[in-house]
Amino acid sequence: MNGEKNAAGNGKKRASGLSRVVALGHLTRDPELRHLPSGVAVADMGLAINESAKNGDETADSVCFVDIVAWSKQAEACKEHLTKGDCVLVEGRLQLDQWEDKAGGKRSKLRVRADRVKFLGRYSTGKGGAGGRESAEVECAIPF
Repeated sequence: MNGEKNAAGNGKKRASGLSRVVALGHLTRDPELRHLPSGVAVADMGLAINESAKNGDETADSVCFVDIVAWSKQAEACKEHLTKGDCVLVEGRLQLDQWEDKAGGKRSKLRVRADRVKFLGRYSTGKGGAGGRESAEVECAIPF
């Protein structure tokens, strides 16, 4: 161990963790693009993941809302090609953001840092026009 210490300061080695997320759902809003002072692009998006569970004859529907952040060229592509309601497959890892609020309280938020965002579908009116969206829900099929 050569005198190395871990975060607890006790010199014991810890196993590395693994954070891998694969999420399939619909965007809850258009991607919001911003640029850091360094010029790096960052896109923030919301994802709704719908699930159904059967318990006997009853089906319980639930939705999980997840915040997604994409970086650099991935962020720019999301802003250019995705809009609210689009079905996407997101692969990434968990990221914990921590900050102090205006009152000095500690705040934190867990979100997914996207390594890959795959566009899977868009609402369509079927009229051949661009930008039209039906109000009916589009099924987001698992692509594998």
